[in-house]
Formats: sequence, C-alpha cells, structure tokens
Amino acid sequence: MSRILGHMNTPPVPPRHQIRALHTATTLTVYQAYRPAIGLPAARDGRFPAEWKRDRMTWIKPSFLWMMYRCGWGTKEGQEVVLAVEIERAGLEWALAHAELSHYVRGVHPDQASWQRSLRTAPARVQWDPERDLDLNPLPYRSLQLGLSGEASRRYADEWTVSVRDVTPLAREVHAAVRAGERERAAALLPVETPLDLAAPRPVRDGFPAPAM
Repeated sequence: MSRILGHMNTPPVPPRHQIRALHTATTLTVYQAYRPAIGLPAARDGRFPAEWKRDRMTWIKPSFLWMMYRCGWGTKEGQEVVLAVEIERAGLEWALAHAELSHYVRGVHPDQASWQRSLRTAPARVQWDPERDLDLNPLPYRSLQLGLSGEASRRYADEWTVSVRDVTPLAREVHAAVRAGERERAAALLPVETPLDLAAPRPVRDGFPAPAM
C-alpha cells in the first residue's frame, strides 16, 4: 500500500515537448539576460532602448530556470541583468505560426533542402532544450526557446511587450537559497509556470507541437 500511495503522490512528468510559462489570460512572461547598458534602461522604461538591435535574432525563454542555466544566475559577462518580459499571448501565437524548427527532423520536413529554405525565410525559430532543476541539471523533458528575427524581433520589442522587470534580485535570492541547502524556500520563490493553452497555429508534429498542451 505504501508503494501505491507513494506512486500516487509522485508528480507526473510533463510531456517531452510542452510550453510552460508564468501567464495571465492575455499575456505570458519570458526571460532574457543582458549587459547593464541594455537591461537597466529596459527595466526602467518598460521597453527596449534604441540601442537594442531590432535587426538581430533574439532568443526568449519562458522557463526561469532555463534562463538561470543560460546566464549562470546572472553572473556571466554580458548577462548580468535578468529581465522578465511580459508579452501578449497573441504575439507568441503569431511567432509560432510563422516559425520553423531550428534543426532538420527527418519525417517532419520533406528533405533537408526544403527545411533550409524555410529556415532562411522564417522570422522565428523553435528550439527545444532540456528543462532544468534547481541545481540547473537537465530534466527528461524539454523547454521552449524561441528565436525571433526580422519582423518578429521588431514586433516583440515594439508591439508585443507589455512590461519589463529586472528580476536579477530574484535570481540571486533563489541561487542563495539553493547554495544554503534551503531547497523548499528556493522552490517557493520560483515563478509558477504552468502549461499554456494557446490557439494552435499549425498542425501538431514531432518536435513542434501545437501549443495547446
């Protein structure tokens, strides 16, 4: 009986590909990290400054812990300011509807040449990377990274962004709790990221599921 109860109390493992985020009915939060010259003005003004290059690809991440893995809890050079960027759900839906996978998948694409042609023209790229735990170790399921370029990058900066917050202090507080062995406190500090139920912009396919999960 104890084994059965223990199994019942074990949280289910999320699907391998699933979009999870801190979200409201109309927005979701993604994370990025920048050098202070970009990050501090963005948080102060609630929008990206003119210095932020709108013609370059930028990667947004709905997973707070994946962002911590990427920026080293805000300690890596050029990534000292961690931003929580609240964007419109409609913007994410548009990006996914116009996205291509960042890598070739046999059976998903007719052939590698057609995937490369699509990738060259797509304003957004979908990439799935292992989700991370509090120690930033990989988990057996994936978290979305979304690359935005061209029209998608400009829309992100100037149309979809609702607010920009500096969450570097939160990153430091969670990291300090983890280092102190206070894992319950660290977990309680994390943003609550739950599955998104978005309008499916295109058919479900391996590695690129429609975001209604």
